[in-house]
Amino acid sequence: MPNWPPDPNKRPDNSTNQPTPMQQPNQPSGQEWRVLENTLLASVVEQRRARRWSIFFKLLTFGYILLIFLLLGRGCTSKAPTGLDSADTSRPHLAVVELQGVISSGDVANAYDVNEALTRAFENSNSKAVALDINSPGGSPVQSDEIWQTMMDLRKEYPDKKLYAVIGDIGASGAYYIASAADEIYVNPSSLVGSIGVIMPSYNIEGLMDKVGVEDRTITAGEYKDILSLSRPLTDYEENHVEGVLANTHKHFINAVKEGRGNRLKNPEQNKLFSGLFWTGEQSIELGLADKKGSIASLEKQLEIDTVVNYSPTDPFQMFMDRFAIKLGAGIGSSVSLDVLPQEEGNAQMR
Repeated sequence: MPNWPPDPNKRPDNSTNQPTPMQQPNQPSGQEWRVLENTLLASVVEQRRARRWSIFFKLLTFGYILLIFLLLGRGCTSKAPTGLDSADTSRPHLAVVELQGVISSGDVANAYDVNEALTRAFENSNSKAVALDINSPGGSPVQSDEIWQTMMDLRKEYPDKKLYAVIGDIGASGAYYIASAADEIYVNPSSLVGSIGVIMPSYNIEGLMDKVGVEDRTITAGEYKDILSLSRPLTDYEENHVEGVLANTHKHFINAVKEGRGNRLKNPEQNKLFSGLFWTGEQSIELGLADKKGSIASLEKQLEIDTVVNYSPTDPFQMFMDRFAIKLGAGIGSSVSLDVLPQEEGNAQMR
């Protein structure tokens, strides 16, 4: 080793041990740069488009929510008739109040709103007559009776202003209860009218529960608290008790119809008018349940009134949803219902 030890005054020659520099990768060509640039620009454009659409949908949602609140606010603050401009109430007109759908405290056809509309219609000196436009299968007996009572009271308070009930597709059970308070009942020949009766559906699925291994562990305080239980049959005493309750409700219904219709009813017992049966509008006229064939339009012509003003209570949210063809489910009625249609277990209805 001739160069050992190394000379401290001599700068070492590292050329032989110096690592070879890494070879630089090939620089992209002009065409590759253009492709890369276009890809990055497209990504930026897409991100901007996504942000714009996001802002658009947020504004659209906010607009819908604002519109709903405006409609609700208008419905809560406005007490003017809804059928025509309120100025039309300053000239002679036929006042119309609608009774549509199930009669229940939770629906548009509730006693508070309907009674308020009827009262406003009668109080207006320019309303020459009042017509209750009915299309309902019935509902709550309490709500129906409250409307019936209001109609009877208004007829006594305003003896010179006639009250008409005009039945469309159906005016049955609780709806007919209400109609019977009118001076006259108009029907379409194909309307369904009547259903003066009471029903409380009840089922016993005890056998089914045994088959699938379901055990009823209901705990009650009160001997008959589970009187309508699905898991056991009614005792004789319980059945008699329920029949008594329904018979009492039926009696109220019959008395109201008799008071409202009077001698116009033709042979009620022989024709079984209070049996829960229903008839067409044409048949109901023959039986004295209705008076004439007609509609709101024909009533307007008969009375020679050119203007119709709708005093009906409205649900602005329901109107908004209906405008977009969205059907809302009907509310649940009370524990006892005057209804021509079947209800759930434990709900009594007049038929």
